[in-house]
Amino acid sequence: MGVTWDVMEVGMKVLFVCSLNAMRSPTAEAVFSQVSGIEATSAGTERNAEMPVSLELIEWAEIILVMESRHRKRLQEQFGSALREKKLVVLGIQDLYGFMDSDLVEVLKAKVPGYLKLTPEQMAELEAVSG
Repeated sequence: MGVTWDVMEVGMKVLFVCSLNAMRSPTAEAVFSQVSGIEATSAGTERNAEMPVSLELIEWAEIILVMESRHRKRLQEQFGSALREKKLVVLGIQDLYGFMDSDLVEVLKAKVPGYLKLTPEQMAELEAVSG
């Protein structure tokens, strides 16, 4: 019997990043923390962010999902070499939403799962999350 990698058993550490860590990335953290096998946290690229991005968070994460290309650029400027082995994805979600805005939750549910390779069981858990 072959060994298969299962996000639900192994777990995946996901870092969501926006500017101030006030609306988009904390919403993503709240949504995906409700999915089995996902350990999610969030941070912001600005110094006055609720939780500023740190080297420790970059090293902790297996995948980093940023809301806009400017966030990727900021991370590359600050943590260039630490990002070499990391999967860094731009979601393309503009700063148009409030925390847990139902439209934002739906956008996240549409854009993020493909990058996390969720199982059918995890997708069912995600579908149950509402904003």
